Amino acid sequence: MLNQLREKARAGKRLDRAEGLWLLTEAPLLDLGSLAQEERFRRIPDKRVTFVIDSNPNYTNVCVTDCQFCAFYRKPGDREAYTLTVDEVMAKVEAASRRGATTVLLQGGHNPALPLDYYLSLVGETRRRFPGVTPHFFTASEIQTMAQVAGKPVAEVLALLKESGQTTLPGGGAEVLSERVRKRIEPKKGGPAAWLDVHREAHRQGFRSTATMMYGHVEAPEDVLDHLDAIRELQDEFGGFTAFVPWSFKPGNTLLEKWIKHYQGPNAYLRMLAVSRLYLDNFPHVQASWFSEGKRAGQVALHWGADDFGGTLF
Repeated sequence: MLNQLREKARAGKRLDRAEGLWLLTEAPLLDLGSLAQEERFRRIPDKRVTFVIDSNPNYTNVCVTDCQFCAFYRKPGDREAYTLTVDEVMAKVEAASRRGATTVLLQGGHNPALPLDYYLSLVGETRRRFPGVTPHFFTASEIQTMAQVAGKPVAEVLALLKESGQTTLPGGGAEVLSERVRKRIEPKKGGPAAWLDVHREAHRQGFRSTATMMYGHVEAPEDVLDHLDAIRELQDEFGGFTAFVPWSFKPGNTLLEKWIKHYQGPNAYLRMLAVSRLYLDNFPHVQASWFSEGKRAGQVALHWGADDFGGTLF
């Protein structure tokens, strides 16, 4: 099977679901890594690895979505809940800019108390005060929250964000794009379409975004393939994804923790990276998530199909 897939990859032919399942469950790890690295250099002959100097602040931890995997959020009224003002967020952007950041990844909880103008001001003020910083703000589910609170369609919210100066979206919040998995770990976020539709509309309007996957909880290999199929099909429509970024679930202090019997280690991570490089034939980049997996795993990932090292994350 491995030689068959090697020849198929060299010919630029798309892998099918049965082949993806074999790679996820049976392929020898070292051989899989070698095949993924060969594919990486077939697509990107340059040996250089890209990265970005960035920061990842949060503007609020208030959230009403109650995701089972999240240790970050606090309910409205909790003594540990916080929401930053626009000026407080700008102070964080300024600190990042002084250290040479060219991108700020800003995310937060689903806070129903925040009006749409708050988000538009965050984008507009970043562009006005720090023209050298790209506002890589707000996941798909945050944009859905903005739309619900404002009583506007997602398409209009995206257009207003673009008018304020935003051109890219982070790919967080995808988790695993499987109906079964999302009903189990984040029922209030909706099914896969909830995430996919926001990115589809964003790409239609000219935004670029990343796609992510958080694995290592209740998913099965078939759910992983549902996820990879969904983003591959969306990429066929507009080509708006710039990179795929998988990382493993960290169960500490989450509601899901008691159900997780085995942590996903580096071997599982390297397998996921290699499979994504081979299966996602229309994604230009695969990113090593060193921040979640550790620097050593991140370095090894560069030999398992990844060509990008993500951000410095001040």
